[in-house]
Amino acid sequence: MIGGRRPLQGRKPGDRRVRVERPHSALFRWTGPGQLTAKEAASVPTTPRGKLYARLKAMLLGRPLASEEEIGERLSKKKALAIFSSDAISSSAYATEEILRVLILGGIAALAWGLWVSVAIAVLLIAVAISYRQICLAYPTGGGSYSVSKRNFGRRMSLIAASALMIDYVMTVAVSTASSIEQVTSAVPALTDWRVLLGVLAITLITIGNLRGLREAGNLFAIPTYLFLVSALLMIAIGTIRIVIFGEHGQYAAEFQNEVGSSFQAVSLILLLRAFAAGAVALTGTEAIATGVPAFEPPEARNAATTLAIMAALLGVLFIGLTFLAVNFGITHIDDPVKQTVISQIAGTVYGFGSIPFFLFQGFTALLLVLAANTSFNAFPRLLAILAADGFIPRQFAFRGDRLAFSYGIVVLATVAAALIVLFQGETHLLIPLYAVGVFIDFTISQAGMIRHWRRERPPGWRRRLAINAFGCSLTAVVAVVVTVAKAPQSLIVLALIPVLVATMMFISRQYAGQEAELAIRDDFVVPSPHREQRVVIPVNGINRAVVQAIVFGRTLATDVRAVFITEDSELGDALRLKWERQVPGVPLVIVESPYRALVGPLTAYLDVLDLAWPPDKDDPITIVVLPEFVARHWWDRLLYNQSAKRLKSALVGREHTVIADVPYRRGH
Repeated sequence: MIGGRRPLQGRKPGDRRVRVERPHSALFRWTGPGQLTAKEAASVPTTPRGKLYARLKAMLLGRPLASEEEIGERLSKKKALAIFSSDAISSSAYATEEILRVLILGGIAALAWGLWVSVAIAVLLIAVAISYRQICLAYPTGGGSYSVSKRNFGRRMSLIAASALMIDYVMTVAVSTASSIEQVTSAVPALTDWRVLLGVLAITLITIGNLRGLREAGNLFAIPTYLFLVSALLMIAIGTIRIVIFGEHGQYAAEFQNEVGSSFQAVSLILLLRAFAAGAVALTGTEAIATGVPAFEPPEARNAATTLAIMAALLGVLFIGLTFLAVNFGITHIDDPVKQTVISQIAGTVYGFGSIPFFLFQGFTALLLVLAANTSFNAFPRLLAILAADGFIPRQFAFRGDRLAFSYGIVVLATVAAALIVLFQGETHLLIPLYAVGVFIDFTISQAGMIRHWRRERPPGWRRRLAINAFGCSLTAVVAVVVTVAKAPQSLIVLALIPVLVATMMFISRQYAGQEAELAIRDDFVVPSPHREQRVVIPVNGINRAVVQAIVFGRTLATDVRAVFITEDSELGDALRLKWERQVPGVPLVIVESPYRALVGPLTAYLDVLDLAWPPDKDDPITIVVLPEFVARHWWDRLLYNQSAKRLKSALVGREHTVIADVPYRRGH
């Protein structure tokens, strides 16, 4: 019993008491005059199907979380490093391979330049990381480059930044997952034919993990990230000792060393630029922390900036270290259907092919690459939520699910990324040309926005900060051009997609603005007392409990109540009229014959006739169409009914001066 009086039997004979229960106590709590806050019980489904669905959902995703529990879902720096940095850190697993894949075109000697290319990319990483660290502190509400460009350049430029960022996040999931599966097939070649299915399965699992909420995702994904870091740093340390102290070199090491001085003439500048553009994928994911600042524990901005600095340092060490090992051990890209990736060859050289440390490292790498997608699963939905709040995408993307995650954004990201895996058959190299173009466009816009920010705000030390962003902006602008040209024509797909996304978001914004303008009222407007007449029209299919319930309801709305029976059989109409006049006195029945067996058309035409018959010197009345609807108990029961009420409702929605009232009747009422 939710509320009312409940009689209780006392301990002694004849001792009876009454407990008065407040009706709101089980479902609500008072939070102020005329204000209630719903308890969890108010959201619990009441139907058997709803209860079953809620039980299954709780088993898969966990119990629903209240809004005030959001602070408990915030991330510490350790967990945030695992969630937001896994994308950038994991790119070291394939960025070196992309560099060597290009340099091998210039011959074996050209591979010696791989280390210098990685150093140049590391310098670019430092510039970008410092810039985004400043963005974390200057724009703690999140949004990254979108928020920066929106504040400093206006709507159009901010939408370009958001579009580039969305493309990059989708590609991050696809590329990271595809690369992860390649690590698995490098260790177990028999699984090569299953790479597409494995990729889709990996995306599904990480989607479920993120739907469970940020803290749950942090608990699930932190350990694999740190296992990879430990094993990769240990591998770099062992390999460096073997090269520097013991003088070990690979098959091509002597040729590397002998020809490194003369190879620059053999290696064209264009080839080096292409290698630089290919390896620049190592910087993807750097911006994710700036987008997700609100996900950190307080102080949010400071913790995000610290995590970003740690991430950049780790990425730089991993990237340069792995390239150093690859060059000195003479490891090259192997283009074979059942191939060994560069990082798996490094692990095999250091740990020994087929050894337990080798398989462990391959497993850690595969796990990290899958989890790298987790960066996008946290940053992409947050970006969509900010865009939805600003009215540029559908507003449901700003709604949080039961676990305080932006569920719509998570599901959309997973769907698009899985489609790319299927479309490109899980081939990392085919996906890479679409990668990094958007992120460098985004880098450039965000740093240009920070230049304007420092010139406008001028806080202490603003000249030094402006110089940092100006240098980074110039560098990333050049890289954006180089990456786009080097990866053409595939990169042009991204450049064509950005204006399409911008135009779509502008269209959605105009639709929302038009709707708000149409619904807006003046601040001095006061709702007047009722002055228009109302009439009720009830479509009926006979005399039954659903119709009687609708008539009783309609009589509470107006005095002018009439029923309309549309039929193709005049004899059936006459029989109903005789019964109607006897059982439903006071409510006239209008019979409309429909020789073409239509239902919707004759009813709307009858409403038009009523409107035309109204005196022209009086305001048009409000016509309330009351629809009696029988609600089937089971899903299979619905197959037995033609759902006439729903068809009428769809046809009448939006009709001028017309209100639709649906009166459902459920069995047992």
